[in-house]
Amino acid sequence: MQKIHRAIATTPALGVMSLVAGWCADRALGDPARGHPVAGFGWAAQRLEGAIWAPSRVRGALYAGVLVAGAAALAAATDRVLRRWPRLRATAGGLWLWACLGGRSLERAGSRLAGAVAAGDLDAARARLPTLAGRDPTGLDASELCRAGIESVAENTADAVIGPLFWAAAGGLPALAAYRAANTLDAMVGHRSERYARFGWAAARLDDLLGWAPARIGAVIAVLLAPVAGGDRHRAWATLRRDGAAHPSPNAGRLEAAFAGALGVTLGGTNRYGDRVEQRPVIGDGPLPGSADLDRAVRLSRATGWGAAVAAAGVLALRSGRSRRRPPGPHGPPGSSGTGGHRLHAAGARPAPGPPVNG
Repeated sequence: MQKIHRAIATTPALGVMSLVAGWCADRALGDPARGHPVAGFGWAAQRLEGAIWAPSRVRGALYAGVLVAGAAALAAATDRVLRRWPRLRATAGGLWLWACLGGRSLERAGSRLAGAVAAGDLDAARARLPTLAGRDPTGLDASELCRAGIESVAENTADAVIGPLFWAAAGGLPALAAYRAANTLDAMVGHRSERYARFGWAAARLDDLLGWAPARIGAVIAVLLAPVAGGDRHRAWATLRRDGAAHPSPNAGRLEAAFAGALGVTLGGTNRYGDRVEQRPVIGDGPLPGSADLDRAVRLSRATGWGAAVAAAGVLALRSGRSRRRPPGPHGPPGSSGTGGHRLHAAGARPAPGPPVNG
């Protein structure tokens, strides 16, 4: 019985359980209103920034390295401590994933913005935009508000949904925690402002690196699911290929192009961030978006997240089947190392914002 218990503790099948639990928790509850772990991480990041900030890439790299490595180490320690209790380990993996996902809250924010625009209450819509995007909403008209909403929904579909699912399935709790930490730091300091142009450089580049694969995977899924939003796969694919690399971010443009093509609208233009103005390239070739298009973008984001979740669960299930078929080593059950130490698998050890970003 003890050997069976140890075998269960190391099997990747628990990765599927953790992923399903975390995904369902996010779908049902969204982000917790209070006590969000990411908010706690943000508080710690602010304290460290206050202690070591300088207009220096070296200081910024130290800042990002300490925080990202610390988050990964905490996740790894959590998994290691809980290895002897498989169900608790799986539960912890689900809770970590829930804390790192932001799809449900993203959809709520997008739908509320679309509702305010549809009702003609632009003041309310401008007040809601900061829950999605970091740009200045002052003076934005209905189409510009909807453009900002669609761009942020698209970008955050990669950041807050596809990214956590990808890294949870690919590298377990430590990779998931490292990804979410890097993404949070990018939102905090990865700006081109005078204060963060050098200090935030490392955080921004690390987020670009970790977000490279999720952005492209998410874009392909969005293209495949374009009909869910009343779109055309061929147009979405053509727009992705033509405009996906036009965005100054190596990743954000992929989802924006896929969404623009699927929705048949034009994105890009002038964005204002406080005193800073950026001119973004035009993406797509349709009319300017309206509130109905923002609602469709929310629908496409939801479908893309479900597609990614099903794909991640499938990968983990296949990995679990292969692990179970592997013959046992000389000193342990299938999935363990020859010295009795366990490999990190996808559900406890490899289990598997809010939405606002710079958009």
